[in-house]
Amino acid sequence: MVSKPSSAASTRTISVLALVAAVLVGAFLAPVVYDAAAPTPDRVAVISVDGTITSYTADQLEEDLHEARENESVKAVVLQVDSPGGSAAASERMYMAVNRTAQEMPVVSSVQGAGASGAYYTMLPSESIYVTPSSVVGSVGVRGSAPIGGSSNEIRTGPDKASMTVDQREAQIETLKHAFVGSVMEHRGDDLSLSREEVAYAKVYTGARATQNGYADDIGTLQTAIDRAASEAGLENYEVVEKEPPTRSGIILLSSQRGNSTVVIDQSPIGYDGVRAPQFLMVYGQVQYEDEVIGNVSA
Repeated sequence: MVSKPSSAASTRTISVLALVAAVLVGAFLAPVVYDAAAPTPDRVAVISVDGTITSYTADQLEEDLHEARENESVKAVVLQVDSPGGSAAASERMYMAVNRTAQEMPVVSSVQGAGASGAYYTMLPSESIYVTPSSVVGSVGVRGSAPIGGSSNEIRTGPDKASMTVDQREAQIETLKHAFVGSVMEHRGDDLSLSREEVAYAKVYTGARATQNGYADDIGTLQTAIDRAASEAGLENYEVVEKEPPTRSGIILLSSQRGNSTVVIDQSPIGYDGVRAPQFLMVYGQVQYEDEVIGNVSA
């Protein structure tokens, strides 16, 4: 006669099996639960300012810096700069975006090649500016094309619809220059060995010279800038996240001829071809090292 297992024995067997299953499932899920519960590490965001500055460049930098400010894990920003400058209006937008960010977290700049004119303007609110010995910075000034023709050659709908005169164009450029020079003196004045007038000469200096005259703080790599930003934010353990430079679309050409500051849009989004519009540009001219001009690097 075969005896049947008691109900108590069956219950114990089921309980043991359930316990074993629970242990196995727990061991499998534990890493997932742990990762989900782990706090987000502090981060230093590296954001690129690359190439000639246009309104598109400003759009991208404003967006990148906004994301950094909104992301609670980002505690500091490093600007990775390699730009000769460009549009004055776009450069001012970028300056204001960096200035706003610098009021909320440390911002440090690292010049990889060029950080001149509008790009230098963009970096001014940084806590520190690091350069390489051969990089170029400076060119604190604005240039623009002179008006072509005159009001006598125009048919206009009102007395104030006429094109600018040469004097009016010069006054506008002078106003932009004062704003640029004033920002340099505000942010870098205590470190500069140059007078306001010398700054307004708009010379461009190599990185080695820039650390001597106060345009930059020190020689250093991108990693040096990252370490400084982390230190300013009080971080010991952190991750570095890099924002890739934006991919440009469309055809936008900036004239590189001296004295010509016209943007030509060969393919207009609204159907007009060959649209020409005068622009004020912040792009660099000559490199000054010690007392010698070492080369013409006109953008």
